[in-house]
Amino acid sequence: MPISERPVVLITGAARRVGRVIARTLHDAGYDLALHYRNGKAEAEQLAAELQSRRADSVLLLGCELAQVAELNKLVLRSVQRFGRLDGLINNASSFYPTAIGEASEQQWDELFASNAKAPFFLSQAAAPHLRAARGAIVNLVDIYAERPLPRHTIYCMAKAANAMLVMSLAKELGPEVRVNGVAPGAVLWPEAGKTSAEQQELIGKSALRRAGAPEDVAGAVLYLLRDATFVTGQILKVDGGRMLTV
Repeated sequence: MPISERPVVLITGAARRVGRVIARTLHDAGYDLALHYRNGKAEAEQLAAELQSRRADSVLLLGCELAQVAELNKLVLRSVQRFGRLDGLINNASSFYPTAIGEASEQQWDELFASNAKAPFFLSQAAAPHLRAARGAIVNLVDIYAERPLPRHTIYCMAKAANAMLVMSLAKELGPEVRVNGVAPGAVLWPEAGKTSAEQQELIGKSALRRAGAPEDVAGAVLYLLRDATFVTGQILKVDGGRMLTV
């Protein structure tokens, strides 16, 4: 099995939105990538072609449903089989939608916890031996709402709170070989369901910087925690323009 000369990172939910920008940022920084997607096959293939045109044989596409633990183990196995190593895991994939009390269902509970808590745990477990061998790192995409509740999103907030605890617990469990950290974005991309302009301005107005961020802000934080923060573990970096100062 040939071993890549470059560090290798597995990114979940890499086809679209913030995950796509994280993939481009890490690829530009010299990483080979195993890119997971769920439904966005065409977008994932377009991204892979773009990155491969810049550096041949640097990308592996992996489509699967993250709710199935057996599939998570296969993601890690196929990544290692392709590149011969695994240096980083970015648990980015996430489901997000409201679940108002009195209307929430068990199916919604299962879906929100599957992507935001279950998959990050079992992927980290499967990746741990390879990350230990590489003295690598895990970065989870958390949320500022893991600490402060978002109205009508109780299940999502609970799942992200579990994700935040996963960061801290894994940092102790996997140290000293593996560092584990998280990034908690604020207003970076608006939900696909959309918010009114007034709602957007209200959220931005609560932040110290009085402006929205960009996916590149999150991607830069992920790269820092993955590559540069060699003495940082168990931390969740808020990339929110100071929103948590007033929320």
